[in-house]
Amino acid sequence: MVHYPHPIIAREGWLHITIAFIVACAVTFFVDWLWAIPFWVIALFVLQFFRDPPREVPKDPNAILAPADGRIVAVEKIQDPYLEREAIKVSVFMNVFNVHSNRSPVDGTVRDKWYFPGKFINADLPKASLENERNALWIKADNGADVTCVQVAGLIAKRIICHVSQGDRLSRGQRFGFIRFGSRVDVYLPIGTKINVNIGDKVSATSTILAEFREEYKVAAI
Repeated sequence: MVHYPHPIIAREGWLHITIAFIVACAVTFFVDWLWAIPFWVIALFVLQFFRDPPREVPKDPNAILAPADGRIVAVEKIQDPYLEREAIKVSVFMNVFNVHSNRSPVDGTVRDKWYFPGKFINADLPKASLENERNALWIKADNGADVTCVQVAGLIAKRIICHVSQGDRLSRGQRFGFIRFGSRVDVYLPIGTKINVNIGDKVSATSTILAEFREEYKVAAI
């Protein structure tokens, strides 16, 4: 299941971090500390890449939360290629210095999941949404709305990790996956959804309210 004890460092990076620091230590002790400097720089980069700090979930039950850290590169009305419906797509581009843990934008249940092998072009480009390696989740929100959340690999991303399967339950802000080394996340929302971000805005996973459900989907706050 998705829930797991969460240190500040994502579990997906433990092996990479361990290898990087072992190599840096080995070069330091068996070669020379000057030669080891580049290896320590690499080790620290790997450490920061896999950081995954806890985030506070906004209380508004109608809020749709950012699924990733990064910059908004698309807000557009478009055809959802997974559910074959007209939708609003909001895309978050992550560079190598952003947190790459992916989190659920809504409370709901995973109705379906699709994986597509593909290319590794720059995730900042619009065509990356349909040409790159990607993993899509159809989340049926508790209020009945359909939300499609898509992990898209980037130029140097080599693995999309998704910990959920069809039938799994997700809560807003819950970690469901990770993309290693550069990527984007696309969210397809129902037409009429109030979008709270613009192209170029910087967002933080869970903390940033990406959008709000339209009136017919709204539920009363507790």
